[in-house]
Amino acid sequence: MRRVISTDQAPKAIGPYSQAIAVAPKELVFCSGQIPLDPKTNQLVEGDIEVQTERVLDNIAGLLSAAGCSFDDVVKTTCWLADMSDFGKMNELYAKRFSKEPPARSTVQAARLPRDVMIEIEVIAAKR
Repeated sequence: MRRVISTDQAPKAIGPYSQAIAVAPKELVFCSGQIPLDPKTNQLVEGDIEVQTERVLDNIAGLLSAAGCSFDDVVKTTCWLADMSDFGKMNELYAKRFSKEPPARSTVQAARLPRDVMIEIEVIAAKR
């Protein structure tokens, strides 16, 4: 069971995320933070925040698929950005993957990310 929680008792979501998600899962899937590594070469992808965000989201899609889940099963994400001025570009790409009932989300700027990447995202999914 996955239920979107929406209330006027807390600030409305100001982007593609839900205030909260309630779940009664058979199985929770906790995905480790993904950085823009190409899984075939284990090398960082070259490019701007858009290129790195797409690679991170593709990596997450692969993990979710391996667990028998999809982006629709994600209930919580945490996004770390090296530079919060990249938020808008990241958010546009993120919104395409989480277009229907987006998960709860936290986004923070980190002083430094592994291998000096621009972005890292972790997700928690509730397998249905």
